[in-house]
Amino acid sequence: MARLLFILLLSFHTAAHAAVEALVYQEQLLKVDGNSYRVSLPKGYVLELITSELDGPRIPTFSENGDLFIGSKSGDIYRFTPPYTKPQLLVKLKGYPHSVALFDGAMYVAQTKGLYRAPYTLGQERLSKKEFKLLVPLPSGGHSSRTVAVGPDKRVYLSMGISGNCNNEYLGDAYDFDDRRGGVLVLDDSGNKPVLKTFASGLRNPVGFAWHPQTAEMYASNNGPDHLGFQVPPEYFSRLLPDSFHGMPWFQFDGKKIFRDECISHPPPRPIQDVQPPVVTFPARNAPMGVTFVPEHAMHKGLMHDAIVALRGSWGTRPSGSFWGDASTRRTPKLVVVRFENGNAKRVDDLLTGFQLADGDRWARPVGVAIGPDGALYFTSDSGVNGLFRLRYISSN
Repeated sequence: MARLLFILLLSFHTAAHAAVEALVYQEQLLKVDGNSYRVSLPKGYVLELITSELDGPRIPTFSENGDLFIGSKSGDIYRFTPPYTKPQLLVKLKGYPHSVALFDGAMYVAQTKGLYRAPYTLGQERLSKKEFKLLVPLPSGGHSSRTVAVGPDKRVYLSMGISGNCNNEYLGDAYDFDDRRGGVLVLDDSGNKPVLKTFASGLRNPVGFAWHPQTAEMYASNNGPDHLGFQVPPEYFSRLLPDSFHGMPWFQFDGKKIFRDECISHPPPRPIQDVQPPVVTFPARNAPMGVTFVPEHAMHKGLMHDAIVALRGSWGTRPSGSFWGDASTRRTPKLVVVRFENGNAKRVDDLLTGFQLADGDRWARPVGVAIGPDGALYFTSDSGVNGLFRLRYISSN
């Protein structure tokens, strides 16, 4: 019995250690519209451009039957069927349908001014915009993207950023409708009138969020402010708990401690002691976007239960963080992986790099990420290449 226990403990330690082992990289040439670009990716993986026929694609979502849906800046909602090479226009909407979610016979669409819903049957090839009805209105302006997703608790969640860097906006009942922003909300449609209730607050622009496969806890990326320069604050990857407060715009995290941001004079709605720091960070001015977790039997087992985050790269340049500096100094767009051990975030590793050239020109900028039913990673780019990519594991050799 003692020997068996030792073997089990050794196996557990080995599996946990393997989850945070360093990645070994290789280079690949990818042909895009007659040009060849050199990318760096983990050994055994291959990157493919599936289609460049999309218009401003943003967040991808897979349905239970394997169909893929992608919202866009252009108003198009695309539908793909395996092998995901030919986009179909499902419906064209106004108001920036950034993302979609499918749940209980309906399609939910997050637009700038509201959360909309339409009846939808899996496999349906077309939808009329007239079928979408406003479920809950949202304040418009400022950061205009809205992300919607269904959690493991079978509830619908929506994220929304504040208007700018230092706006007095907060997801609290004391704030007016137009100023109730900056975090993640959860839909409550149990009553006569559906409402969005605060789940987590104090996030400047949490574009991407997802749930850890083991703990079912929510994690979100967060775009930090622009007014503190090129280095501060680092971009956040945060664990979101019910009623957690993450500080912005009143409080920032400099990588070591939380400090008061004097750019906003209005008293904070909650004290500094309530602020939850991020679990890991990315360098400032990276513009983190979509988030997805690697489930079992996807990608390579060494990434199982890790989080993949798309860093789109902002316009900030060294040393001041202004737009007008040398473009080659901007943070490079890339995909990164947040490594987890025993349900806790440990560090950040690069996953896929090479989207920015030496002069600062960007031939692609990752936005949304999702794991497909084939175990591959699919991601969108809405600048340079407007399309859909696939990163898949092919061999350990």
